[in-house]
Amino acid sequence: MSATIIDGKSIAKSIDQDVAHKAKALGERLGRKLGLAVVLVGDDKASAVYVRNKARRTEAAGMRSLEIRLPASTSQAELLARVAVLNADEAVDGILVQLPLPAPIDAQAVIAAIDPAKDVDGFHPENVGRLSLGLPGLVPCTPLGCVILAKTVRPSLAGAEVVIVGRSNIVGKPVALLMLRDDATVTLAHSKTRDLPAICRRADVLVAAVGRREMIRGDWIKPGATVIDVGINQIAGADGKNRLVGDVAFAEAKAVAGAITPVPGGVGPMTIACLLRNTVTAAALRRALPDPYRS
Repeated sequence: MSATIIDGKSIAKSIDQDVAHKAKALGERLGRKLGLAVVLVGDDKASAVYVRNKARRTEAAGMRSLEIRLPASTSQAELLARVAVLNADEAVDGILVQLPLPAPIDAQAVIAAIDPAKDVDGFHPENVGRLSLGLPGLVPCTPLGCVILAKTVRPSLAGAEVVIVGRSNIVGKPVALLMLRDDATVTLAHSKTRDLPAICRRADVLVAAVGRREMIRGDWIKPGATVIDVGINQIAGADGKNRLVGDVAFAEAKAVAGAITPVPGGVGPMTIACLLRNTVTAAALRRALPDPYRS
């Protein structure tokens, strides 16, 4: 047995194309292109690459990309003032402040300052609360991507036993809430859960988001299960070059699982795709129009 590889790249590309279609239709109704603003503070190289990719895919989807780069010396007050300007700009439908932020800026204070109706990262406390209550709103991009990938294998999650390993506010908790919204039976586990391998072996869908390279072994996986690996860990290869691995021991898991996401090329590409999707949702909800992504 060898698991089906869930191709996040091709699924993300399909979402980008759908976003382009919906953004064009909504833009024609609004009389302008939808706009996504991304704020980058400092010179973190990984963040800079990520922001460039966001801008490229935003424009490819027919939306306007507004990229704001600020020096690492930017004060919290200056950053909050920039956010306030974007909040007031009617041509900006979505706002994302790239994390991490340089010290001593308080990231939570900055996130809370973003208009929740434009918070396309889905991190604002109001959006977190709306998700927990099952209300329409903007949800975190990576968790949304995890659910979309799982549903390419299991279109209905109703009654499925889902185990999530990792309890972060960014991935683990929101994935649990999204899975519950789809009527799954959810266990939220973590590195200190007792008899974690046995818990994982119960899962029809196993989401690994614990941040430990190859922690989840092949014999932790129920035969035929769907495995969504959120982990991105860098290790040195035999040739001395760095390579990426997930939180799941891929070769072992592939021999047991029914379907699995690779690292890289699984969950990663979905994050920007869901960010673009959230921008369309934000533009619609701010004008009391139906969210084209929620029936």
